[in-house]
Order: sequence, then structure tokens, then C-alpha cells
Amino acid sequence: MSSEIGGGGQTCPMPTSPDPTTPVHGVRRVWTGEPHPLGARHDGTGTNFAIFSGVADGVELCLFDGPEREETRIALTEVDGHIWHAYLPGVGPGQRYGYRVHGPWDPSSGKRCNASKLLLDPYARSVEGTVDWNPACFGHDLDDPDRPDTHDSAAHVPLGVVTSDTFDWGDDRPPRVPMHRSVIYETHVRGMTLRHPAVPEHLRGTYGGIAHPAVIEHLVALGITAVELMPVHQFVHDHHLTERGLRNYWGYNTLAYLSPHAAYAAEGEAPGDAFRSMVAALHSAGIEVILDVVYNHTAEGNHLGPTFSFRGLDNEAYYRLVDDDPRHYLDFTGCGNTLNMRHPHVLQLIMDSLRHWVTEMHVDGFRFDLASALARELYEVDRLSTFLDIVHQDPVLSQVKLIAEPWDVGEGGYQVGGFPPKWSEWNADYRDTMRDFWRGEHARLADFGQRFTGSSDLYMADTRRPSASINFITCHDGFTLVDLVSHDRKHNEANGEESRDGENHNRSWNHGHEGPTDDAAITALRDRQRRNMMATLLLSQGVPMILGGDEIGRTQGGNNNTYCQDNETSWFDWSDIDRTFLEWCRRLIALREAHPVFRRRRWFKGQRIRGVDDMAWFRPDGDEMGESDWEQGFAQSVAVFMNGSTLRAPDRYGEPVFDDSFLVVLSASDTDIDWTLPAEGWGNRWIVTLDSAEPDVDEENDRVLSAGATLRVPSRSLLVLRSLDPQRR
Repeated sequence: MSSEIGGGGQTCPMPTSPDPTTPVHGVRRVWTGEPHPLGARHDGTGTNFAIFSGVADGVELCLFDGPEREETRIALTEVDGHIWHAYLPGVGPGQRYGYRVHGPWDPSSGKRCNASKLLLDPYARSVEGTVDWNPACFGHDLDDPDRPDTHDSAAHVPLGVVTSDTFDWGDDRPPRVPMHRSVIYETHVRGMTLRHPAVPEHLRGTYGGIAHPAVIEHLVALGITAVELMPVHQFVHDHHLTERGLRNYWGYNTLAYLSPHAAYAAEGEAPGDAFRSMVAALHSAGIEVILDVVYNHTAEGNHLGPTFSFRGLDNEAYYRLVDDDPRHYLDFTGCGNTLNMRHPHVLQLIMDSLRHWVTEMHVDGFRFDLASALARELYEVDRLSTFLDIVHQDPVLSQVKLIAEPWDVGEGGYQVGGFPPKWSEWNADYRDTMRDFWRGEHARLADFGQRFTGSSDLYMADTRRPSASINFITCHDGFTLVDLVSHDRKHNEANGEESRDGENHNRSWNHGHEGPTDDAAITALRDRQRRNMMATLLLSQGVPMILGGDEIGRTQGGNNNTYCQDNETSWFDWSDIDRTFLEWCRRLIALREAHPVFRRRRWFKGQRIRGVDDMAWFRPDGDEMGESDWEQGFAQSVAVFMNGSTLRAPDRYGEPVFDDSFLVVLSASDTDIDWTLPAEGWGNRWIVTLDSAEPDVDEENDRVLSAGATLRVPSRSLLVLRSLDPQRR
């Protein structure tokens, strides 16, 4: 019996069922097995294998042994609801495997089955091996994309590995830090630890490196409540990068959604156990783990990309194809393809993956890369999409932190403020506004006021709270904070793309010299600007996210797109720490944690309570801002009063009912300004708590000022004053 393969009328033999009395890979029987759960699940006696393909005429399970990958093929003759399955007694943890799918090859109709290509199980919980980019990795003939390539790919692609999933979690408990109290630290498993002198060499660049006491001590001392790890799902280094001697450092090229990236495990460690040990260590220090997940596209690229898994299993089911030209892919991601969120098995894969990472790997939340692509039903982004609805009602996922990168590269993809309740969002409006303010760009102060107070214009109308806004000024994608104040333009030559890659409009400022300088005045101004921006970030309402390494003065040499720089350009340099700035960051986070007025659960309303507004804005002359003042594009200095006596009743986390009141003065002016403090009624006595122009100054210096006093505010600086008046009850 044979099944025709399109594109030239080629045929391939259908697999035959093995004789149940013939030894197959050390066992005498292949049992029927069950269609659920999907993947390879070991029960202590044997392993059940189940995989989805709605287009296959036949599926072979391929088992591999030994360093030469000796292959045994087993035809899966049982199929229920397009789930092909079998149970193999005696097969257990450590067994390597893959699949071959027999079916139609007709790219013009979106069908790309090719049994000569070994396919990775989308549900593989562990992956062994790498892609060597032999031409056999491609399902099509490289000289004629309409014809299938007949070379066997098994020796050139990764294999799934059966796991036991019997990790002893001990007394591990999720920290469950309330979102409004969170301080998120975006970092990279490899880059953060590869050059850390206190981390043993064999653990550098691994999950164990993040779990090392020296790394955790740094995070705890800084005041971090959650690490947001850049992609740790098993990913592939792109062909075009390996050809140039580069690697996919960031990891936004996922191949397996249930498997921890194996290269981040120390030698001899099982990746799953190494990851779990890291999570347990961070939890024991009160630090949550948030994963940056990439469910919008896969590592298989466009119609000329490789065949590793999804494409060969069921191309039409897994990917969004162009309706009138299914040879090609709809690309809302800029990476060649988009996962098909309209297909139930794709949705199931993503939901099963998310639940796996919560229930079995104990992570505390997710940041969804290009999340708008996940919410596209037909073409437009739909906040009532099936994906968002399923997550909203899921009893597991609705209880963890959900953070959207609320855009993709498709039309209408920019959706900041457009995600439903329970979701927080990376707030790019916040980033742009704060960068513009501190570089002295003429803009509306009203925009600054909205962003500083949590962006109520974006989130409040939908019953969301300030914690819906994930505030950031820098992130992995773009300049570091040092580079933001040192470069007017990107310097991406090392990426090999003639600097065509990366953002061109960075809202950065080099302060008079491009790159490093020995000019003391420029260096001092850059340092003050970093302090200004970090203070603004940590004193704003919403949830602050710090780019890992900014606190120690990390630079990427002006490269604003280091996705392929797995080298000293991206790795943290722990031998060159800016101690002054690190201490500034620690003081700011400690101030935020000590005073709930900087991290309110509810919005400021501008309402008068106990005779004083819950917040107010002031001009340099000490008068309150009027409506016309907010529209002045040339105004670059403002102060905000935050009333600590108007907090709500304490919640179950023991937040105090009352707090101190504060006045934060922010001046992006290029000249010094004589500031007049507000008149009595807003506060009678004030003490300077933080001063970005004098970072060593603290309250012990007793800089006490009276209401109506004049205060000299240096150019481009920020001051925090605390009221010494008794708390109003």
C-alpha cells in the first residue's frame, strides 16, 4: 500500500504494523496506548506516545540508541481524533525519539509532509542535540522548492527525550508577591552569570548559575521581587547567524514549548531538574520567576525554512497561511511565520505548555512576546479572541502573573492599553515619554503626568489598576541605560547587517560626545541622567521593570540589537561595577518598598481628603499647575505631591493605612532653577531624602526646609522631599 506525495507524483511506502511477537527495541509488544495526554509520558512501567496530525496518512515513532543514533521505527496504527498513539512497555526515561509523518506533499495547497524528515515532538519535555544545518534539515529541494528533499535528516536535528518528572520540590512555595509590590528584573540565564567570579566555572551561564548564592544575594540586596528570564524554551540558532559565525543569543526562536533549553543546564544535569532547582532556590529567597515566552512563531521560518517539527506534522494546522496562496505564511511576527491560534490543537499545545510550566516547573508568571499576534482571530487583533478567553477562565493560568508585550509587526498590532483585565502590559508609551522628558525634548507635560501616575488614560476605564502598567525605560531590545545616555545612534556593525537592524529612533542623547569619553563634565551629566531615569522609574505608579545589568553600569558599546551577540558585548561584566549607581538603585527600591504611596494599589483621583488632595502638581513658582500649564511643550520642570494619608484600609498583606507624604521635583531644564516649595497646607516642613545631583546625600544631612522656602534645583536633576508633618488620620 502506498500514499502519493504531490509535486511530481512521487510515492512513498506506507509504514507496516510490526509483528507483536517480534522484539521491538527490547520489548516484545507494542500496545494500543491512549490518545491523551499528548507527548511521551512514562508511568513507571512503560511510555505512552501520542502525537497530533490531521493530515497524515501514517505516522512512525522512531526510537534511537547509542552514539550513532541507531534507529528503530514503529508504525503507529492507532489513531483517535487525529491523535496517533501507542504504548511501549519497558521504554523509560532517557529514551530518545522522534517521528516521521507520511502524507501529502503539495506546497501550493499548504501540505508539506515528508517522511524523510525526522520530526521533534511538540510536547517533548527534554531535547537532546542541536541543528547542524545540513541541507537535509529542509523539507524541500533547495534548488526546487516545489519538490520534496529525500535526504534523511535524523543525524542533523535534535531528538526528544523521555523524562520521569519526579523532582523533589521539598517545601517549595510560590512567593505570591502582589503585582503592585513587584520590582521586575529582566535578565538572561547565560549572560548574567557567565563572567560572575563567585560562580563556579562549571555553573556559569546555566540555571545553576542563576541559583548560586552570590547571584541571589545580589538580587535580594537590590530589592528585586521577580526575575523575568529571557526565553528558556528549547530554541534554535538561526541558519543565517551560524553562517556568519554568530548565535541566537536572545533565544526568540523556539522549537519545543515544554522543554527547558538544554544548553543552560550544567554538564551532566537533566535540563528539567536544573531548571526546577533554580526556581526552588529563587523561591526560597522570596523571588518569583517569570518566563518570557514565544508562542507567536516557531524556529521553522517562512516557506523556505527548515522542517523540524510543526511543518512536517501538519503545516495547515500549526501555521497561519495566506488564504489565496497557502504556499506562503502570514507573518505578523517578522520571523517568517505565525502560529495558527484559530486551530484547537495549537491552542491546546500553548495552554498545555503554560500549565506545564506552572504546575510542574513552578514558575510564577509569563511575559508573552508579541502578544498581539496571539489575539488575532481572522486578521485584526481581537481582545475577545479565543486565546485571551481561555486564559481568563483557566483555573491555573488566571492565578499567575500575565504580562503582554502588546504589539506585533502586523497592521493594527500596537495595542498598548488594549488587553483585558487580569493582564499587565509592557508600557512603551511610558518608555518613550520618560526618555523624551529627560533628554529635554519639547512635549506635553500632560503625557508625563499620565505616565508617572500609572497611565490611567490607558488602563483605568477597564477596571484595571496601576499595576496593569509595566513601566520600563530600557529592556533587552534596545540600548542599556549607560548606552542610552552615551549614544545618539546605534552601533550594530558587529551583527553583520551593515547596521540596518535595530531601532533607528532611540530617543537617546550622547550629551555632547558619541560613546565613551574622558570629559569629566559629560560623564557627570550622564551619571546624573541615569540616576534621574532610574528614580523616575522606581517612583512612578505601576510596576517597574529594570533591565538586568543597568544597576551595575552595563554597556553594549552602543549596539541596540544584541540578539546575536553571545559574547562580551552582551554578557554582564562583574569586574567593572558602578558601585555608586548600584547603591542609588538599592536606595530607590528600598524607598519604594518602605512607602506604599509610591506603589498604590488604586488610582490617584485628585480628590480632597482630610483637607488635602491625594495628589497635586506644582510649577517652579510653588503654585498648582493649571489646565494651560499642562499643554506647554517647552515646560521642562514639574513637581508632584503624593499624599500618604489617603491610602485605603490595609489588605491581607499588611499594608499600612497611613504613609508619609512626599514631594518629587523633576527638572529636565538645562539651567538651574530656584524652586519655591508649596505653601502651608501641603506641608509645613520638608526634608530632602534623595538628590540626583548629590547621590550621597540622605536624610542624615538634615536638609530641612519650610513651606514656601526657595530651593536651588540644579539643571537636569531630581529631588525627593519627605514631609515631616504628623500623618493625617
